[in-house]
Amino acid sequence: MMNFGYGGMYMWMILPIVLIAAGIWQFTRGAESKDRGQLSGESPLGILKRRYAAGEITKEQLESMKRDLEA
Repeated sequence: MMNFGYGGMYMWMILPIVLIAAGIWQFTRGAESKDRGQLSGESPLGILKRRYAAGEITKEQLESMKRDLEA
């Protein structure tokens, strides 16, 4: 077994704390990224128009979704 002295002892005490903090930070970052679509300020109609322009949806789907939004 390697002897790191007091520095090694502190490293092994701090390492779990750093790993837990990194896990919490990553988890909260993921939650924030899910909310970004809602917080972007883009309207639902704007999102539909962008998806239609990108070719993700057809004109019929666009019209149907617009009707659903207006209802």
